[in-house]
Amino acid sequence: MGDSVEWPKKTREFRCAVFDSTYWNDFDFRDDDIIISTYAKAGTTWVQQIIAQFVFNGETEGMPVGEISPWLDFRLPPLEVKLPAILARKHRRFLKTHLPVDALVFSPKAKYIYIARDGRDVAWSCYNHHYYLNDIVYDGLKALPYLGPHWERPRTNNLREYYLDWFNGDGPWWPFWENIRTWWEIRDLPNVHLVHYQNLNDDMEGGMREMAAFLDFEIDESKWDLMVEHRGFDYMKDNATLSTPLGGAIFDGGAKVFINKGVNGRWRDTLIQEDNEAYETRAREELGADCAHWLATGECSGK
Repeated sequence: MGDSVEWPKKTREFRCAVFDSTYWNDFDFRDDDIIISTYAKAGTTWVQQIIAQFVFNGETEGMPVGEISPWLDFRLPPLEVKLPAILARKHRRFLKTHLPVDALVFSPKAKYIYIARDGRDVAWSCYNHHYYLNDIVYDGLKALPYLGPHWERPRTNNLREYYLDWFNGDGPWWPFWENIRTWWEIRDLPNVHLVHYQNLNDDMEGGMREMAAFLDFEIDESKWDLMVEHRGFDYMKDNATLSTPLGGAIFDGGAKVFINKGVNGRWRDTLIQEDNEAYETRAREELGADCAHWLATGECSGK
């Protein structure tokens, strides 16, 4: 890619109970690496499943995509455990991160897909994920060297209260707004492709083809129907152990609670007008009008 491009530079470490940005510091990028980035619960697993179809030409039946495409900066398992398997991969690698840009080692070699979703939808999905996590995760993280307050279970099972905790605390696990903002700011880089959850939901096949073109995959049309089937919500729900971290062992109720609803707007029947006005005002203040509009609707005048 062009030498005149001003590439993002890492300016800080972001380390907490859940993840450690230093895991990327000495990572040896390949020329064709794919990095899938999101704030949590914005469609990460969905996009991993789509990209697996391109990498393996639709032949993903029985394939543990969640294991093949790990979350590198997650502290479980520790880097020294997960890295050898990543380095040994012979196929085109696709990894995920939940880091903001300024805490990530950004490589001109890699291609980055960033998926975003309205924060209220994120919070609803976070609740399900957070509620069903079990002691394998909570105890495992607590056993690691201390990097900040421990990840705790939700204090409430009331969805509005959970949302307000998320909103007022800027996310139950790590900051939401800065994650969106930093990726929006680099949306015009030649190796960055922004995807909105709702757009992907409305036109899955079109979104898949856009991703394939961005990632320089040539679609084998004879396998297209198989690829479309394997990225579908029903297929992923029925085969949830394959796309869920550790096969779903970290969730009470198993993998199917991780692949939950796959829909937006569930907050509309719960949040009151005051809640929505506060969210929309803050989105504009944190992100600017254009980015806030894109985050809410998927509509973008730029790239």
